[in-house]
Amino acid sequence: MQDLARSTFDRQIAANRYPGRGLVIGRCDAAGGGRGEGSWFLIYWIMGRSEHSRNRQFVNEGGVLRTQAFNPALVVDPSLIIYEAMLELPRIQLVSNGDQTRTLYEALQRGQSFESALQTRAHEPDAPHYTPRISGMLDLRGGAPSVTLSILRSNPRDPSLTDRTFFQLAEPAPGFGRGITTYAGDGNPLPSFSGEPLLLPCEGRSVDVLERYWDALDAQNRVALAVKTVNADGSFHELLLKNRHG
Repeated sequence: MQDLARSTFDRQIAANRYPGRGLVIGRCDAAGGGRGEGSWFLIYWIMGRSEHSRNRQFVNEGGVLRTQAFNPALVVDPSLIIYEAMLELPRIQLVSNGDQTRTLYEALQRGQSFESALQTRAHEPDAPHYTPRISGMLDLRGGAPSVTLSILRSNPRDPSLTDRTFFQLAEPAPGFGRGITTYAGDGNPLPSFSGEPLLLPCEGRSVDVLERYWDALDAQNRVALAVKTVNADGSFHELLLKNRHG
């Protein structure tokens, strides 16, 4: 399984000039950054090809990960680039590539489900790319931990419509995670990610994971990366950030 995860990482992340935004939910191994094998990592990164997209950085506000403009004077339209990327509820961790993180948070607070919350959302309205919305939830409320991932993509027949796909995944082995990206690679328009969630490595300490993913992302297009460590009981442990700017 290690060989599969590493080859997938090399092919889909390291050798991919533009996977776009990406998220991974995985388990720490014995050397992990929390409290052993019961701990978890949530990984999220953003990339950009334009000056507008690259004018961002991550900030940590008490365990809440959000984006902000590096230079506010350059912001043209903040609607798709400024958002909370990681939020948490008791024993629930959320990560996404847009303001649907807040949609999920508020729906779960009301007792609704991850899936029903995203039925109210669509892919991003950024023609001609129609960037997918990708989201993930780590649920540690009871029984076996569960990982749910989602991608909202434009319909190939009519891009004004949204195809919603949900993945309810088995708990990964220690040192491994499951992830999705917005794009399959570079292009005009950008091709959306397709297929099953990727099996990816989550080996070592949180700082090791941070550096491994950062180094793998294309140096010209990478913008920011975060690794959040969550204890086995679902509580916040640590949030590490790396930014292109500052």
